[in-house]
Amino acid sequence: MTTFDTSDVSSSAHSCDTLIRNVFLVDGSGNDPVVADVAIAGGRIAAIGALGDWQAQQVMDGTGKVLSPGFIDVHTHDDTNVIRMPDMFPKLSQGVTTVVVGNCGISASPVTLKGDPPDPMNLLGQSTAFSYPTFASYVAAIGAARPSVNVAALVGHTALRSNHMDRLDRAASDAEIVGMREQLTEALEHGALGLSTGLAYGNAINAPTGEVLALAEPLAEYGAMYATHLRSEFADILVAMDEAFRIGKHARVPVVISHLKCAGVENWGRSSEVLAALEQAEKHQHVGCDCYPYTASSSTLDLKQVTDTYPIQVTWSEPHPEQGGKLLSEIADAGRRGVPLHGRRRRQSHPEPSGHRDRFRWTAE
Repeated sequence: MTTFDTSDVSSSAHSCDTLIRNVFLVDGSGNDPVVADVAIAGGRIAAIGALGDWQAQQVMDGTGKVLSPGFIDVHTHDDTNVIRMPDMFPKLSQGVTTVVVGNCGISASPVTLKGDPPDPMNLLGQSTAFSYPTFASYVAAIGAARPSVNVAALVGHTALRSNHMDRLDRAASDAEIVGMREQLTEALEHGALGLSTGLAYGNAINAPTGEVLALAEPLAEYGAMYATHLRSEFADILVAMDEAFRIGKHARVPVVISHLKCAGVENWGRSSEVLAALEQAEKHQHVGCDCYPYTASSSTLDLKQVTDTYPIQVTWSEPHPEQGGKLLSEIADAGRRGVPLHGRRRRQSHPEPSGHRDRFRWTAE
């Protein structure tokens, strides 16, 4: 039996608040799972093992069930959800107890908007959701909301660009990079996990590698990391991976490639090549990746990715909410038959590729 120090727990040697019996225990250590009893007292694990002589106010039969530490969802866009919906039931119901936010270059802080949030920051909410001009203010808001999950936050490159640039379809100037670095440093000082980029998106794709290299330089001092939605997940994925590795090496920090995949039908089958590149880089620096547990992905409207080689489902559309849940091919067929799109008239897109508020789910079948 494995026991733990319970000197600060108000329970006798053989009593506890909750006793889970005969559960299949995965303890997170890497050891093989075992069937055991688990005693909980004062919100802490009091004992693990054969606890036949223990008594509890609540006894649960774990037969046929698995008990494990909470899962860490390392790639989320829950930045504002943890404040607006602090119960976080969609995550807790799946066993997730920690979320990493601020991925893909978009974060809720530090942000000062000049108007509507630029794409894809609009995935986090409308302009009213962005009320954290400093990372410290975001930390304070999380503390006040007391979400049911732990929160680790990255700072988004696109968010920083939006704070300091009048247009996002160009490279940042030296002065703008200085301003971004100052905000990133403030965030790191208040516990930010690192920097993320979403270089494939229209509002970041014109940022040259040099811009990210300069911005990433403060990371190492704070033991931080660099996470990236690659500049390309299509034919140029290996070039994009090399760029990510170069940034990490320059900044002397670990690199995490977000949702690593071979996107596009013509790119399918290259996984072994991509993984080999990741393993080769791992010989020289700290690199890793996360990936989807399903054969689909989702993003905001990008006409460059529209294709008829696999189904594309519109999950929601701000100008045409009635189209939510339909396949893009169905909407196109209706358009060809002259069926009008009902609802509000479609907005004109902005001069930069950031004006559409439609979200698509790309499925591979």
